[in-house]
Amino acid sequence: MAKPEFAEQALSPWMKKEGPDRDVVLSSRIRIARNLRSYPFPMLATPSQSADVMEQLLSVAETGRLNGLGQPATYRLSELTELEKLVLVEKHLISPALAGESRNGALILGRNEDISIMINEEDHLRIQCLYPGFQIREAWEYASKVDDIFEESVDYAFDEKYGYLTSCPTNVGTGIRASVMMHLPALVITGQINRILSAVTQVGLAVRGLYGEGSEATGNLFQISNQITLGQSETEILDNLHSVARQMIGHEKAARDRLLAESRARIEDRVRRSYGILSYASIIDSKEAAQRLSDVRLGVNLGLLPEVELDVLNELIVSTQPGFLQQKFGEALNPEQRDMTRAQIIRSRLATKA
Repeated sequence: MAKPEFAEQALSPWMKKEGPDRDVVLSSRIRIARNLRSYPFPMLATPSQSADVMEQLLSVAETGRLNGLGQPATYRLSELTELEKLVLVEKHLISPALAGESRNGALILGRNEDISIMINEEDHLRIQCLYPGFQIREAWEYASKVDDIFEESVDYAFDEKYGYLTSCPTNVGTGIRASVMMHLPALVITGQINRILSAVTQVGLAVRGLYGEGSEATGNLFQISNQITLGQSETEILDNLHSVARQMIGHEKAARDRLLAESRARIEDRVRRSYGILSYASIIDSKEAAQRLSDVRLGVNLGLLPEVELDVLNELIVSTQPGFLQQKFGEALNPEQRDMTRAQIIRSRLATKA
């Protein structure tokens, strides 16, 4: 059976586009949670009820109502292999919950993979929009258009007092999670990161790792998102995140300037050592790979490694994850085989550089 299109390339098409402050912000994301009025939430729905929800929501795409937003493809999770679902998680196109626990789960995926719509995850409908760089307001406008199309097609669970009703109380209200994925190596190296992240949490924002809630911030990648959805408007949520993220971008860039001014030889040695290890290692685990790729990315952004393309590094973040490694080779790999394969892929991509 042919691989789904999303499994062919590690780098989603939207990731190849330029975006503001791309040197610090890898991506901006909006996620909207919605439920259908006449059905129990997914955790309480019977198989027949969740199947009915799935078919209703898939029909919005299959009848062409979303075609103006990129002619999306539809996937029923039951028809995908475990590795294909893991690849979707590694590309941030579905959540681990949808991959592992959902009954009658499905996905509507835009051609550029900038829109991914999860069906029967924690909520009946989760609309996700991804943009490169710092474009959180642009991501909201796009996601809102998709939300409007669904709202014209199905009856949402909505309360005049509380807003949109969701499975988790923390999403009640607007149902919006806005987040930015930030690369903050200079703040980590200069020892400022804990103080800044503590301040971020004091203003109602959450800090997570690369794969969201419960994940570790490997490779100096931090996801910053709102925690409050009830009692605030969409504009207030976006303005708060935008303001805090803008300050963090400024702090990170100032820390990078400081590293160059005060420790140029040491930081250049650090990034070139990591580049050398990645270029010649025969075996490397995922945690070390993430840290070395972070160093190299910092070196590129500081102008110390002009021979390396950012798109190559973005691709390697995904293509060296366990699911994509195994999907690429079409077989299960044990940990040592994955570490050897990961090193091989990194060596090959850094050798071609484009």
